[in-house]
Amino acid sequence: MALSEPSGPVPEPAGLRKTPTTTALAEPVDRVRALWVTGVVLVNLGINAAFFGPIQVLLGQQAAHFDEGQKEAILALVTGAGAAVSLVANPLFGAFSDRTTSRFGRRVPWVVFGAVLGAVALVGLAGAPNVAVMTLLWCLVQAGCNGAYAAITAAIPDRVPVPQRGIVGGLAAMGQTVGILLGAVIAAAVAGNFAAGYLVCAAALIAGVVLYFFKNDDDPLPSQARPPFSLAGFFKGFWVSPAKYPDFGWAWLTRLLVNIGNHMVTLYLLFFLSDAVHLKETEGIEPAFGVLILTGIYAVMVIVTSVLGGSLSDRMGKRKPLVITSSVVIAVASLILGFAPTWAGALAGATVLGIGFGAYLAVDFALITQVLPTALDRGRDLGVINVANSLPQVVAPLIAFPFVAYWGGYVSLYVAAAVIGLLGAVLVVKIKSVA
Repeated sequence: MALSEPSGPVPEPAGLRKTPTTTALAEPVDRVRALWVTGVVLVNLGINAAFFGPIQVLLGQQAAHFDEGQKEAILALVTGAGAAVSLVANPLFGAFSDRTTSRFGRRVPWVVFGAVLGAVALVGLAGAPNVAVMTLLWCLVQAGCNGAYAAITAAIPDRVPVPQRGIVGGLAAMGQTVGILLGAVIAAAVAGNFAAGYLVCAAALIAGVVLYFFKNDDDPLPSQARPPFSLAGFFKGFWVSPAKYPDFGWAWLTRLLVNIGNHMVTLYLLFFLSDAVHLKETEGIEPAFGVLILTGIYAVMVIVTSVLGGSLSDRMGKRKPLVITSSVVIAVASLILGFAPTWAGALAGATVLGIGFGAYLAVDFALITQVLPTALDRGRDLGVINVANSLPQVVAPLIAFPFVAYWGGYVSLYVAAAVIGLLGAVLVVKIKSVA
């Protein structure tokens, strides 16, 4: 079905409170154009290239450069500190974008600002002289990328009608995945020169926002539609009561658990290939190149299943069965890695993980947009949801490091990841307002 086809009115998502009628706040009914979707995809691609190139390889290489013997601890420190910043940056920038009355619209200024901030910090990382500066600059990368991500994520429920959100969510997930793959390609192409890798990642981040800047169709928010500012009310708004909005609360918790399990799987992938699989000794493959291969397989599977899963959920008019199934598949991938610590096992695990996570990304996002409390605060509320993406980056290293270092190594790590992800799958049934 073409993205530009017109459509009639769509039902108001469950749980949406009434807000003043403005173009910026109205529930979207017209199907979005292919060019707009392409801009959203490219923003997601650029953010994820800049984000995951460092997380997958570059930060690990830089940590080993500073201290080979403490590389795991340094990586945990840097990624954990950056993720802590993202916990604040994502909902904060989302809330700022909700209140923005720029002639460019609510979301565009923050997409651009976040990309510029992230790119400047990545350039600084290329010359970081020590772990302290490395940590500070990675925190700034997190702030910028999360600011841009908060704004571009909120643009989807702003502009996309409910019956089209599965496919658009799937295409956005495709962009994220291609960005992850591009980040791995960049890291592998620079052949251990992490400084050059950071510079290329910065260029990818800036390039990703260009089309969206010129073709965003972002409706400006009239100043009279913006509520009066109250500092206490502003910060109080970040608490979305699970008692008042239970489906929002369950959606947040299930996403948190699935993402904790997923981050536990991917955090030490570089070290898993070198220290558990012994990839260079057994297969003659450098671990960084092994990460690229696995990421490529994962990316292909995610691209296929995110688009198919999102489209299927739109056609079915149901989200939960696909979210639950994909969460179970992700857990199976963890078990494959844990019990088959070989190159063949890693290839199989990456394939299964991609199949599950692609469908999950697309369908769970569409589900979440249908339980947002208010149109006026979509950016803030999606920022709160995105905390469930960022918090695992803080929690997962804290959980994962003891398993790797003291509690049985990678087998016990991946079993624990599977159990946590399965718990998230089970709790999806608690969401009542979405089928």
